[in-house]
Amino acid sequence: MTRDPLVILRAQAAYFIATGILPFVSRRAFEAATGRKREWWLVQTVGVLVTAVGGTLLATARRPEPVPPETLGLAAGSAAGLAAIDIVYVARRRISANYLLDASVQIALLVGLARAVRRS
Repeated sequence: MTRDPLVILRAQAAYFIATGILPFVSRRAFEAATGRKREWWLVQTVGVLVTAVGGTLLATARRPEPVPPETLGLAAGSAAGLAAIDIVYVARRRISANYLLDASVQIALLVGLARAVRRS
């Protein structure tokens, strides 16, 4: 595992930007992966927010300065929150079990970030 939090931030940024813009690129592809959605405006709202977080993480990861604690909080809080929502709503059978794949990515990012910060 890397000792550099910037590597994790870049990976998280790439994942967030890719998943955040997917609903705008292709509704069909998004719903094929996640299931049909009745509240498309909500999907788009989450997509915009996830993309904004990803952009912020990428901008920070490209700077030579150390990562500000606030950015680490944004990265960790976003990953933890999205994983929790995925797990809770899959358990309640409100969303597709495919969201557990996203939860596993979020948890891996969170663990990687925690290890990198602890080791750096």
